[in-house]
Amino acid sequence: MAELLGIDTSNYTTSAAVLDTDTMTVRQSKKLLPVKKGEKGIRQSDAVFHHTKQLPEMIAAVSEGIKPAGIGVSVRPRLAEGSYMPCFLVGESAADMLGSVCGIKPDKTSHQIGHILAALYSCGGLDMVRKGPFIAFHVSGGTTDMLLCTPDEDKLIDITTVGCSLDLKAGQAIDRAGVMLGLDFPCGAQLEALAAQSSERFKVKAVLRGMDCSLSGIENKCRDMLQKGVPSCDIARFCLDSVYAAVHGMTAAALKEYGALPLVYAGGVMSDKYIADKLRADFGGLFAAPEYSCDNAAGVAVYSAIMKGYI
Repeated sequence: MAELLGIDTSNYTTSAAVLDTDTMTVRQSKKLLPVKKGEKGIRQSDAVFHHTKQLPEMIAAVSEGIKPAGIGVSVRPRLAEGSYMPCFLVGESAADMLGSVCGIKPDKTSHQIGHILAALYSCGGLDMVRKGPFIAFHVSGGTTDMLLCTPDEDKLIDITTVGCSLDLKAGQAIDRAGVMLGLDFPCGAQLEALAAQSSERFKVKAVLRGMDCSLSGIENKCRDMLQKGVPSCDIARFCLDSVYAAVHGMTAAALKEYGALPLVYAGGVMSDKYIADKLRADFGGLFAAPEYSCDNAAGVAVYSAIMKGYI
């Protein structure tokens, strides 16, 4: 039996996971970083502080009694040059220390690849990593990226960004609308529940430039609706319909450009069942289970298992 430890210290979640390669099961523990009421985010200095406090607890919750055969860790948001956030240093330093004690060289990758692998693991699509190419969406508070993914011997997945949001990210639009409506940050699950109370059906036209999208108008429109007294549930529905329209438009553009490549949808916004169900009806594709859509360490544990030859 091989057990691989994964560590991810993203901008809003501290998480650890252990993958058992005999049963291909994952146990994971994660905890959101505390964000003050009414705030729309967290400073990196605060994120580092809270990760440093929370990570030992998350690792202890999943790793009792194991002798890890590998340690996977996310060390930056993307593999692109210049991609950096201080919060990932907490996970990287912990992986380096554990690796020194265990005599293991940590397998370091990006938060984005972790999301893609978590999605593929959760829906039984890990074979796509070696078959490629495929189109993966990473839709979250920090990214709204459409990625052309091909197998790579060194990095596992070679990623080319073929579409993105030119301004506001999908998760930011959702959180800003939610905070505007008095919801607690992060607002995704609460906004989805609020939108479910709406009987309105909006026909939203996505703002696209080639395969890129623009989402900044969502916040402005939601604020305008709120000032005009539109019910909160209808504003929530409009927000989600707008995000769906953007991802739908980007998907359609990619299929036109690259042909019928397999589709994978990952990232916290894709845990929204309303958006995911509409995209699934339109295009099919593979979707991460909700617990593997939001930030998690499962994907980097899978990364280590693959790089160490256990999968």
